Amino acid sequence: MIPATLQANPELDRWVRFEPHGFARIAFGKVEYGQGTVTALAQIAAEELDLPLSMVRVVNAATGAVPDEGMTVGSMSVESSGASVRAACAEVRALFVAKAAERLGCLPGEIDIRDGIFLVNDLPTGEDYWTLAPHVDLARPATGEARWKSPDRHRLVGQSQPRLDLPAKLYGEAFLHDIRLPGMVHARVLRQPGPKARLAHLDEAAIRQAAGGEVEILRDASFVAFISARESVAAKALVAAEANVAWEDARALSPALTEPASLKTLPHTDHPAGAEPPEGSNRRRHTATYGKPYIAHGSMGPSCGLARFEDGKLTVWTHGQGVYPLRQMLARISGLEPEKIEVIHAQGAGCYGHNGSDDAAVDAAVIALRRPGAPVRVQWRREDEFGWSPVGTAMHIELAAELDPSGRLVDYTAEIWSGPHVGRGRSLAEAALPENPNAAPPPAPPAPPPGAPRFSGGLLNAIPSYDIPTTRTLEHLVVPTPVRTSSLRGLGGPINTFAGESFVDELAEIAGQDPLAYRLSMLVDPRGRAVVEKVADMADWGRRWAAGTGRGLGLAYDRHRDRAGYVAAVVEVEVEAEVRLVKMWCAADAGLIINPDGARNQIEGGMIMAASWVLKEQVRLGGTGIATTTWDDYPILRFSEVPPVEIALINTKDPRPFGIGELSQGPTMGALSNAVAHALGTRIRELPFTREKVAAALLS
Repeated sequence: MIPATLQANPELDRWVRFEPHGFARIAFGKVEYGQGTVTALAQIAAEELDLPLSMVRVVNAATGAVPDEGMTVGSMSVESSGASVRAACAEVRALFVAKAAERLGCLPGEIDIRDGIFLVNDLPTGEDYWTLAPHVDLARPATGEARWKSPDRHRLVGQSQPRLDLPAKLYGEAFLHDIRLPGMVHARVLRQPGPKARLAHLDEAAIRQAAGGEVEILRDASFVAFISARESVAAKALVAAEANVAWEDARALSPALTEPASLKTLPHTDHPAGAEPPEGSNRRRHTATYGKPYIAHGSMGPSCGLARFEDGKLTVWTHGQGVYPLRQMLARISGLEPEKIEVIHAQGAGCYGHNGSDDAAVDAAVIALRRPGAPVRVQWRREDEFGWSPVGTAMHIELAAELDPSGRLVDYTAEIWSGPHVGRGRSLAEAALPENPNAAPPPAPPAPPPGAPRFSGGLLNAIPSYDIPTTRTLEHLVVPTPVRTSSLRGLGGPINTFAGESFVDELAEIAGQDPLAYRLSMLVDPRGRAVVEKVADMADWGRRWAAGTGRGLGLAYDRHRDRAGYVAAVVEVEVEAEVRLVKMWCAADAGLIINPDGARNQIEGGMIMAASWVLKEQVRLGGTGIATTTWDDYPILRFSEVPPVEIALINTKDPRPFGIGELSQGPTMGALSNAVAHALGTRIRELPFTREKVAAALLS
């Protein structure tokens, strides 16, 4: 079977070529934004080709240069793109072995490869990939007939390797923000206070005076940009513009819309799934409500975009999640044919989802199209990143369960109010520009095949990962939300696991059982049981003390997206006026591990981010949109607050790899929630667990 993205890009030379000077050129359509993808995919290629990692040269993602693999999303790079890289390289290896056997007069099975050199009876034959390359035509479609290496034959996969992307970052050579092109000008963009707001008045004289230098003011309907050879001048012009502008139809948002429960008051569509509503019974019933606020990406560096329009060709540099999807958006906005647009990826601050990177690139492109020749650099401010990037949607979750006489969970209902978790469509600039009658509308999301279940980011892990006889979900999808929402690490999965695993702890208490024993009693899958038992052993669960002492130990588990990796976490806390993290543990079965050090980094980073969500983070609404626009308004977990983290990777030689980047957040959130409840002797059900909520819980 040929993996999906290899089917879509079947020519082998799109993936693998052999260059002079002893390098293999490896191309794939996934981008690096901090998750170690480039290193892991390079390891997979080197493994199948029997090359050292030092002889692999990864092509930077750019339209035309790499296969079109869509977006880098869902922690699917190793699982999906890795399968295509693996299959393509295995087939290339087989073609070269066949050609070597023909030239050497031996059987293909007699040939081994080491560091790119072809051996027979462990002796060099004088042939290698580069001597054979002129005789092997890779401009042919993959057949899917070559066999991949089995894990027992791996020499490189499964071994920790230094990240290939780090040296350039350390020396200031990797980031889009640091690119300087000859003749480059700097620009800032004035944003509308809401998608329907229209520019009524702009005091250009006051802006020019305040800018302190030569500045060009570009106006196209409600799109306004300030352009200067000096970045400081463009920045001052934007600040002055915000004080000297008047808008029509600016929105006004009530601060009450900050609260997750406010979603119930907004227009929504209903999507029921699973069993019919339960009939009346004598079984014990328990209900609880949980909430998650809007959450920001909190990218450490604000977004940036760079574009040049020259000789009818548009070139755009972006740190977004996919070069081909951005090219399609730019073609729609500009009216140019896609072949006239080149999109080049350059790294930026990680986002794990849809932040402002696409918008900054579109800003730069819109300006460049109207000012051909000079490269245009658009740098967002911190206030722009917080105020205008898409955010992760708020969620309001109502859970209900029925227990049999033994206390076992036998009926489970999750009712969820949520905004969209995937929101790519029109950019901020499109909302400000005049309507283009020739522009195609944003493409509708693909319809699921007949009979296929409906995908919703809000329903990921909506049902806990246990053996529950009867389950149902009811999703109330709120569209539109008060502010723009889109994908943020894990979509709705981590929040559903937070709610579901908190609820399972409540059910264990009702049943009079230890939370660990209660979970194991409902868990048949041996891989799931293994991670739960492992993390309990790592954290010495048997020492768990009485509730309400101010010290807490909490446990949670899920199978990621109900079909991928297995993960369990334990968190220890101390709670006085605030929650202090003492230590976190995690056991994960993500199948075949490519780079163990990279995998641990992803899991640990996910746990720290999840802890920050639980304890700190909340986007507040008010005025014309988002009211939290600085780090003072939007605190995140500090380095001094990060506890020791211990991680165990198990079952690492399983033939199939699972994605890791979104694996650990949900169980960490659930475990932290349960640890706080254990420490307090009472439960907080709405995020974040601030000092005020801790005090309210203690007084309740």
